[in-house]
Amino acid sequence: MTVFPPPSGPPVTTSSAHAGPTFAPERGPHPTLPVQVAVGAIVVLIVSLFSSKYLLDALIEFEWPVAVYVAVLGATGYGPSLIWARYATNRWGSGRLFRDVGLEPELSDLGWGSVVWLAAIGTQLAVGAIVLGLGVPLENNTDGIRELSDDRTYVISIIITAVIAAPFVEEIVFRGLVMRGLRSRISVIPAVALQAVLFGVAHADPVRGTGNAGLILVLSGVGAAFGGGAYLLRRIGPTIVAHAMFNGVVLVLLLANAQEWLQNNS
Repeated sequence: MTVFPPPSGPPVTTSSAHAGPTFAPERGPHPTLPVQVAVGAIVVLIVSLFSSKYLLDALIEFEWPVAVYVAVLGATGYGPSLIWARYATNRWGSGRLFRDVGLEPELSDLGWGSVVWLAAIGTQLAVGAIVLGLGVPLENNTDGIRELSDDRTYVISIIITAVIAAPFVEEIVFRGLVMRGLRSRISVIPAVALQAVLFGVAHADPVRGTGNAGLILVLSGVGAAFGGGAYLLRRIGPTIVAHAMFNGVVLVLLLANAQEWLQNNS
């Protein structure tokens, strides 16, 4: 008679025997950075954006090609933020910039980016309706594009800035550095809300005066959608895609309207 050895593993209970497989692993906590990283990122971005506009006003008298001014605006407006991101992640993070800000690209970013983009469009429409219903002053931050010439170099430079540079840098700043820095001190909902407001304020322009009020509110709604997506997905690849789609669609519509306006007024 053969004697079988006792089982070496834990006994199988009825509940475990009938439990289904787990396809989605438990999501870890949202990564954080020290709050000084968030403060520094906001200060650097706002100072550099405003400085770039004043620099542009000082250089405009030289009458250089418009594409040169766009390049200067992009370099002076966004370059310091990338420098701060590198310094901050070396000083307070792991030293791996993309990992510290949640930029770990995956193929699924394209799909999730579309979802976040739809959420941003819905939020923009909802907040915009409230702003218009309450009579809050609202001006568009893209009105100057109507005055463009049909210079292809200018159009290409605008597209590169709005669809590539701005989404990449702004998502690193707001959803990477700022939101993760705020999460080290406050809970998720206040952190998402605060970074969204800061995102709206960063797009304000003193030239628009009171028109900034509505613009800040609308873009804060968009920033909240991006922030929610970055928090739920734990990375900013999808929000970069969504941000690029958001700017790209707006830019295509504006350029199409501008070309029609040029033809009607030529």
